[in-house]
Amino acid sequence: MSAARKPRSPVSTPAGPRVDITTARKALVLQGGGALGAYQAGVYAGVLEKHKTLDWVAGVSIGAVNAALIAGNPPELRVQRLREFWNLVSSGPAQRLPAWWGGDRAALNQWSATAVAMFGVPGFFEPRRSPALLLGGAAPLLSYYDTAPLKSTLERLVDFDRINHREIRFSVGAVNVRTGNSIYFDNTVQRIGPEHIMASGALPPGFAPVHIDGEDYWDGGIVSNTPLQYVLDMHPRSEPLMVLQVDLFSARGAMPSTLAETLERQKDITYSSRTRMNTDALASNMNLQQAIADLIGKLPAPLRKDPSVQAVCDQLNHEPVEIVHLIYRDKPYELDSKDYEFSRASVDDHWEAGMRDICNTLDHPEWLQAASLSNGVTTFDLSEPNARRVRHPMKLPQIPAAR
Repeated sequence: MSAARKPRSPVSTPAGPRVDITTARKALVLQGGGALGAYQAGVYAGVLEKHKTLDWVAGVSIGAVNAALIAGNPPELRVQRLREFWNLVSSGPAQRLPAWWGGDRAALNQWSATAVAMFGVPGFFEPRRSPALLLGGAAPLLSYYDTAPLKSTLERLVDFDRINHREIRFSVGAVNVRTGNSIYFDNTVQRIGPEHIMASGALPPGFAPVHIDGEDYWDGGIVSNTPLQYVLDMHPRSEPLMVLQVDLFSARGAMPSTLAETLERQKDITYSSRTRMNTDALASNMNLQQAIADLIGKLPAPLRKDPSVQAVCDQLNHEPVEIVHLIYRDKPYELDSKDYEFSRASVDDHWEAGMRDICNTLDHPEWLQAASLSNGVTTFDLSEPNARRVRHPMKLPQIPAAR
């Protein structure tokens, strides 16, 4: 819950920490990325060791599945349910080969990905066995795979009554096939069922759209691969917020030297640039609003008290917001198939990477406390010890307000 605070004036210009950001509401934001989603599960397992409370979880695609496994279980069972799911989807015969088998990890991963394309993923999806597929693009079908196994898995591992009881706010993003508009299914708005999670992850042409209340929906990542904007838009400006944003594609990478590496690099840039750009743009916009509000606070008192000025300030002020950004950095042997390569070795690697990165971040609480010094948005990327990135809100000169 939010820390208790005294009523604030239209503009806040604190000289020291006003709120304890670690007691602010906490939101977990999970990007799409298929098999890479085990990284998010590892991140949450690391978070749970130090922070038991979570107020909001929002996801897209595989992030929606992980979000459902978290929100749809009591805290003491969440990591267990995440592990059950990720063990299930990596349990196929081709997925269980040990990492040392064959000596070439890239070849092992490609073998696993090829098996997924041919046979599907246990508990997730299976190939459509229809002769109509022989017609190629003219086939009267909307997908190559059937996700009925995922529905059964969600019904077994997720308590949807718990989600709809709203112990945690829960939101998942999808796209309306006909309008092309993004939509969020939110347990504060509608009753959530397996179909909402499946809609969020219905990436064409692999998966068919999901029909809900007269409309059809595809994967939310088609429009935006992260729910960050939705969370910031819907969160009250008058409450501090800490966001843990977990992304699965890194903007940084080596120059490709093969066709497979080229395809992988293109995929990384396509998904990561959008989330990094969105994060920076949202933070810059909110910080500019706060800077304008602070400037208004320097107006003479009669102007500051004018109802129209106060109304503008109410729309510009933001309590402190922290966005802690974790990004999965892929291994040299991972190629363009990494988001549909479900080998047990890779799932375990991704989980362990998530645990390591969140532990590196949480080991520096003094960095995270800094956001409470001023209103606006502070963004952190602390997971790489030698490449920490922190962006603070704009600071104005300390000039007394006019009387």
